[in-house]
Amino acid sequence: MALDASILRRVILALDTPDLGQACAWVERFCAQVHAFKIGGALVLRYGISGLEPLRRAGAERLFLDLKFHDIPHAVALAVRQAAELDIWMLTLHISGGREMLLAAREAVESHSPRPLLMGVTVLTSFDAPALREVGIARTPRAQVLRLARLAYECGLDGVIASPEEIVALRRRFPPPFLIVTPGVRPAGMPAGDQKRVATPDEAIQRGADYLVMGRALLH
Repeated sequence: MALDASILRRVILALDTPDLGQACAWVERFCAQVHAFKIGGALVLRYGISGLEPLRRAGAERLFLDLKFHDIPHAVALAVRQAAELDIWMLTLHISGGREMLLAAREAVESHSPRPLLMGVTVLTSFDAPALREVGIARTPRAQVLRLARLAYECGLDGVIASPEEIVALRRRFPPPFLIVTPGVRPAGMPAGDQKRVATPDEAIQRGADYLVMGRALLH
């Protein structure tokens, strides 16, 4: 799929594959166009952190480690500190881990320069209201996102991960430099797949997203 260059410069390309060779090929193909590359459990579990270096050699200057840390404060602080030592550009934490966990993560990298951007995961784009109710949350996705974003903001995180449907409300409450990174971005007419709260790249940018996470929409 072809995107305007100005939008591509806001894209974090998701390397959602367990194949390091394929991931490196995608990096080589897109490194001059997109802003950063996202790596998740598939690559890390197969290759370990040593898999980062081939990606960097292929051209990935900024790596977004999307492991969604959610554990006791001490364990998360240790993990976040290690990510900082590995020069990770951005990483994710589940805001639902609570205030103590978020503060521990922030304090763990406070003196590291440059430190990774700490992004709080609000409500996954695969969730809708019935899915939230099933796990005991009676709020709408929008209400839950705003509640969690407030906690992230108070704890000094750099921003949140949220669907396109919440961007406007988030930006109204949390002005820059608080970041909004938006998955669930699909071109018009493309199936949403397992994501339920989606928008087109143009819509997400116009609503106020700083970065767009895209994978399948660009690669297939």
